Amino acid sequence: MADNLSEALKALKLSSADSASDSVEGCLDCLLKALAHNNVDTSEKVREMGVLAMMPALLSVQNSSTPKVANIIAEVAKNEFMRSPCVEAGLIPPLVQLLNCKDQEILLQTGRALGNICYDSHSLQAQLISMGVIPTLVRLLGVHSQNTALTEMCLIAFGNLAELESSKEQFASTNIAEELVRLFRKQVEHEKKEMIFEVLAPLAENDVIKLQLVDAGLVECLLEVVAQTVDSDREEDVAQLKTSSDLMVLLLLGDESMQKLFEGGKGSVFQRVLSWVPSNNHQLQLAGALAIANFARNDGNCIHMVDTGIVQKLLELLDRHVEEGNVTVQHAALSALRNLAIPVVNKSKMLLAGVSDVVLKFLKSEMPPVQFKLLGTLRMLIDTQADAAEQLGTNPKLVKRLVEWCEAKDHAGVMGESNRLLSALIRHSKSKDVVRTVIQGEGVKHLITMATSEHMIMQNEALVALGLIAGLDLDCAEKDFVDSNLVQVLHKLLTEEHSAPEIKYNSMIIICSIMGSEPLHKEVQSLAFIDVVSSLRSHENKTVAHQASLTEQRLTAQS
Repeated sequence: MADNLSEALKALKLSSADSASDSVEGCLDCLLKALAHNNVDTSEKVREMGVLAMMPALLSVQNSSTPKVANIIAEVAKNEFMRSPCVEAGLIPPLVQLLNCKDQEILLQTGRALGNICYDSHSLQAQLISMGVIPTLVRLLGVHSQNTALTEMCLIAFGNLAELESSKEQFASTNIAEELVRLFRKQVEHEKKEMIFEVLAPLAENDVIKLQLVDAGLVECLLEVVAQTVDSDREEDVAQLKTSSDLMVLLLLGDESMQKLFEGGKGSVFQRVLSWVPSNNHQLQLAGALAIANFARNDGNCIHMVDTGIVQKLLELLDRHVEEGNVTVQHAALSALRNLAIPVVNKSKMLLAGVSDVVLKFLKSEMPPVQFKLLGTLRMLIDTQADAAEQLGTNPKLVKRLVEWCEAKDHAGVMGESNRLLSALIRHSKSKDVVRTVIQGEGVKHLITMATSEHMIMQNEALVALGLIAGLDLDCAEKDFVDSNLVQVLHKLLTEEHSAPEIKYNSMIIICSIMGSEPLHKEVQSLAFIDVVSSLRSHENKTVAHQASLTEQRLTAQS
């Protein structure tokens, strides 16, 4: 075969100008046979003898040998070492051109060839996108949807190209959503549905395409898959259930697509998804809770959902996952509750429904994602709710856990949220009992550290809480203030040029509040605060300047 191959390759080089001759056909057949027998060695030979350079000419005239030429390119391009030589030989433009022909065999082999040449190369795939292959392939999918091999070739191409951000805009300008949904409806086999799912998932990350998919009826297809697979233990059904429900949640991440499916809370899709929450299937529980979290992205939706009893469903779900619970379900249900608690009118209703009691059951969780959401949910709930803040703030168990999490250096999110909740308990309750619980729980030092945070909002929350501690129970807090260098921190905040006006204002409020403590008063004097404050009297912010005058008078009177 080696001798025949060498002769065939030589003949191919000589006769390439006369593309239609029988001898070319014979050479191509010989080459295909050799590739089938030993692809790597044959490809090496093709490269050595420079045969690739002849291919553009062979591709430029459509005849009976065209699908064979494209097939040969597809076969040699299975080898990584052949892909660059294929590009250098200029094979991409003539192959792209062939995608406009009507012959199904040529289309199939051309698609394979381009797919193999560009396999795993984002730059080559981007080149194909810029050459306009996406609209061409979408059109092919519509025209040749009866041809299984061609359909699969298009789907594989879409799957690869859809990973590139630059493809999304082009896909959005075609009727890809309609074509994929139409194709999906026709499929019976699991493998075929999986292929379509692999294209849908990356495309559905684009908000414009999300809406197109919703309009094309994808949601109904997904709900049908869920209904068919929910009670099955077969591996492929479990996989399909997961993919369908995940994709459903992804569609809800787009504002327009989410609002369209919500339909004022009366949408059949919204109702179906709600029914997933009490199911016995963890995957559906998860998707249902995530869907609620996604629907709860504006006040109107949140208010409607709380008024229609969704909170109870979520609490029952969480109760089922307290002991040995599923962490992803816990996380999703807490996310939904946190979002629902954002509108002010919902907070008291949710507190009455017992949300804080159920959430507190997860205090023992060792999972940072659950801890993070738990903290965020409680912080949202007590915002402007003095009674709830007092009730939670006087719970020594909660405060102790918050103080532990304030030291979770490996989990910045948990650490930040713990500090913010500790501060919120004091700020919203303005209660001496809460202040005392925080002091006894050794939380003061963390609030002082929080005042040095790089996030201005956290600095300010810490300072307001520290001001309340100083105002409500200075005697009890004095030792912690001294030990944690509160005065030095305030000095730094007042002297730093980039400190925001509210940071300077609240720092001065604390200075005035701590003057009744002898050791703190001494520290204020030793750091020459009077000069620092005096310089702020000319601050451009009138509130800061006014507070500076008041603080200076206070310091002068007590010096």
